[in-house]
Amino acid sequence: MSIEQKFLNELDTKLWKAADKLRSSLDAANYKHIVLGLIFLKYVSDAFEERQEELLELFKTNSDDNIYYLPRDDYDSDAEYEEAIQSELELIEYYQEANVIWVPKHARWTYLKETAALPIGDVLWQDNKGQDVKLRSISWLVDNALDEIEKENPKLKGILNSISQYQLENDKLTGLINTFSDTSFSKAEYNGKRLSLHSKDILGHVYEYFLGQFALAEGKQGGQYWTPKSIVTLIVEMLEPYKGRIYDPAMGSGGFFSSNDKFIEAHAREKHYNAADQRKKISIYGQEANPTTWKLAAMNMVIRGLDFNFGKKNGDTFLDDQHPDLRADYVMANPPFNIKDWWHGKLEGDARWKYGTPPQGNANFGWMQHMLYHLAPTGSMALLLANGSMSSNTNNEGAIRQKLIEEDMVECMVALPGQLFTNTQIPACIWFLTKDKKNGLRLDKEKRNRSGETLFIDARNLGFMKDRVLRDFTDDDIKKLAYTFHAWQMGEGYEDVAGFCYSATIKDMKKHDFVLTPGRYVGAADQEEDTEPFNEKMTRLTAQLKDQFVESDRLELEIKKNLGGLGYEL
Repeated sequence: MSIEQKFLNELDTKLWKAADKLRSSLDAANYKHIVLGLIFLKYVSDAFEERQEELLELFKTNSDDNIYYLPRDDYDSDAEYEEAIQSELELIEYYQEANVIWVPKHARWTYLKETAALPIGDVLWQDNKGQDVKLRSISWLVDNALDEIEKENPKLKGILNSISQYQLENDKLTGLINTFSDTSFSKAEYNGKRLSLHSKDILGHVYEYFLGQFALAEGKQGGQYWTPKSIVTLIVEMLEPYKGRIYDPAMGSGGFFSSNDKFIEAHAREKHYNAADQRKKISIYGQEANPTTWKLAAMNMVIRGLDFNFGKKNGDTFLDDQHPDLRADYVMANPPFNIKDWWHGKLEGDARWKYGTPPQGNANFGWMQHMLYHLAPTGSMALLLANGSMSSNTNNEGAIRQKLIEEDMVECMVALPGQLFTNTQIPACIWFLTKDKKNGLRLDKEKRNRSGETLFIDARNLGFMKDRVLRDFTDDDIKKLAYTFHAWQMGEGYEDVAGFCYSATIKDMKKHDFVLTPGRYVGAADQEEDTEPFNEKMTRLTAQLKDQFVESDRLELEIKKNLGGLGYEL
């Protein structure tokens, strides 16, 4: 484990323990807003201070290409020069040009920490009418900071949640502020060694970690905004969206977008180019029906410094499409499985149902066709769905699936292991679809012509049990699945592997009545040949069984003895 990862793991534990103390007062659905709100304030303040330090150095550095330089000779005294610099530091344009959130003085973390230590009722400042503004409560102090940030940053209008409604005691909120203050998110150190992590890296990681922990704490309800990290990473690694328009019509807290940002950074390091420049080649579009989750996603993007378009408001993707004209290069989504109450009369005859009207009692093929409708002619998409979508023939689902296959839209099917999700035990799969198998780039290389072919991958035996109820993928599992898909796409190093992967034709799928369950195509794994002679094997197994019978008799006597000592007989 790297020193950076050790630092992040210990930070996660420390901050979560502090936040978890609120559970005695509030349930997870409520205290997540308080904790995530403070994480947001801490991040924007740290990022603001980082930019201030950069500007301070630029103002005082004399070089031919430095347009920010403020010559000392232009001022009559050191005091006047320092005053000019401080005045320049408060100009909002310097922060906007670097995509840094402008933080007003009363919203900066240092001010919050110092003010939270004052007695309730102290006069803090005078408003524009000359009236004293007093400290009413610590939650009021935090709400005021959030309000001021919203007013100065139109992109955040209506995004930041008030925390006063949760009526948290002053001392508990002050304790959280002090805990978050103990760690420098902009100058990270571990055992005296300075780390290369920036505040965006650390706070983005912490925010994602907390979302996962809250999802676990909330159980089924938490799954509305959280897709397990390994599944998100797998889809991003297989789809590789590194430039163009990216869309998630059921975005939850924006996990696909934040994971994709990490992919872009890793790819930039590998190719030795600037990640910030590559980020500018990405446009993010999303939609979410739940108003609270919509806000969480926006905060997640701001924390990562990502520009985004999540529509003017939260809204039902089917009935209130916030991006009606979008044609995305990449679409990724994990919508709720098997939604029954999604249909409305307005959807009858909708232009999105190109491959057939989806059943009114199940939204699975509604989501799929909505995504295909918004996919560019050379785009690719990945969709998590319940396993039933691969084989169901009820209410037109089989006919829709058959048409998708016959029109050569299905590129890859991945069967996932069970117990991957916190909110459902329904077995799931990933559909990878594209409108053009003849062309397309994988990063900067041309893919081979895959017309008439579909890759089937059975990943049900991969992964490990991370605890008693949840399964997860290892990094090696993700690499294996991504490599298999890319090798097949590029025609470089791919081979069918019994029990794991198989490249099928449309004719093959027709033989299976257009059922797309990978197990039907990959077959059983090859078994190692048993070279042990039959007589030797039987002798060995008989002796082993005899030993087990002896041990069984010994344990039975021991149990009877212990029960007898307690006054019981078996």
